[in-house]
Amino acid sequence: MPSPSALVCVRCSARYAVDRFADDCPVCRTARAPANLTVAYDAPPGAGLGRNDTQRRPRSMWRWDAFLPASAKDAVSLGEGDTPLLEAPNLGLGDVWIKDESRNPTWSFKDRLASGALTMAKRFGAKVIASSSSGNAGAAAAAYAAKAGLPCVVFTFVGSAGPLVLQMRAYGAMVVKVTDKADRWRLQSLGVREFGWYPTSPFFGPVVGSNPYGMEGYKTIAYEIAEAFDWNPPDWCVLPVCYGDALFGMWKGFEDLLALGWIDRVPRFVAAEVSGSLTAAMASGDVMPPEVPRNAPSIATSIGAAQATVQGLDVLRRSRGAAVTIGDDDLRRWVVTLAAKEGIWPEASSVAPLAAIERLRADGTIAPHERCVALLTASGLKDPGPIETALPEPPLVSGGLPELMAALKNTYGFAHG
Repeated sequence: MPSPSALVCVRCSARYAVDRFADDCPVCRTARAPANLTVAYDAPPGAGLGRNDTQRRPRSMWRWDAFLPASAKDAVSLGEGDTPLLEAPNLGLGDVWIKDESRNPTWSFKDRLASGALTMAKRFGAKVIASSSSGNAGAAAAAYAAKAGLPCVVFTFVGSAGPLVLQMRAYGAMVVKVTDKADRWRLQSLGVREFGWYPTSPFFGPVVGSNPYGMEGYKTIAYEIAEAFDWNPPDWCVLPVCYGDALFGMWKGFEDLLALGWIDRVPRFVAAEVSGSLTAAMASGDVMPPEVPRNAPSIATSIGAAQATVQGLDVLRRSRGAAVTIGDDDLRRWVVTLAAKEGIWPEASSVAPLAAIERLRADGTIAPHERCVALLTASGLKDPGPIETALPEPPLVSGGLPELMAALKNTYGFAHG
């Protein structure tokens, strides 16, 4: 089984010690293109395995431990991974499948990151876990810190969704609210630099991405997708993107499989975003995604950052992909549509890929015959606010059948017995 040999810059390939997980590449930061680090191994991930060998392992992301920085026996795990890949024929988007990450233990894809990060936190002897989060990442960090028996401090802001903050608190995290989002990073940075707290999330700017060991967990999404399609990858993978952690992790996972000869190509990737940062960089050819402030916050709080990352932009260019900027009206429409037509209730950020596929099918970027996988990142239960205003208020009915049928028709347009 391969072991981590270095952390390597995703942009310039400079190599650093395996314990440099709390910093970015100083070379690229000096060059004004700050870049994250990624895990390099002393042997090709998965070397010596056959394509069917992992199927006999316990069903979690750690059945792929031959591709990961630690073994399954040492993992901090709550059974994350092996989420369903569901065909979605009722959406009118052609050959589209949904990788439903809301089925993870804390109901989001961040559990894969948290499991990888906390596993290595224990290996490095971490004493305190620290995260800055509007919700999903903080909830996952709190849950996995609890499993690992480590205290966890989560910095969030006063506008975070109530259910998400409650979830963090329920897992025992010490949640700290701030009024200015920038104070989250400032305070977390003090804890990391002064006390050695172990970071699972970004905590300085310009942002480069999350903990490199945590991001290795996202590779397993690619493995599961390839396996589900009998090692014939989809043409496109479409993700909601903030800092591009899952985007980079999934791309790296497909590259692992390509290197082993298990697949013959890597999918093209689409970043569905709300800021337009990657969209602007793809159009301009710039090396660094620009900051693109919004006039008002998006309902897609999980992907609401104004500036994307080099790691995300790199994947789009390497895979000949695309970036699409999505507005709130489309997000509300697709939340309601997915729930009503496929029985899946997502958080608002999770439907950005569906809006992107709709647009790219229409303009010809994605051909009619091409297969797409949309990554659904989290459950609608985490932030129900956006859908409340998009649905009719249930009618109050007293009386008999005529009153009932009138109420159903007036409220829902239902006119059948």
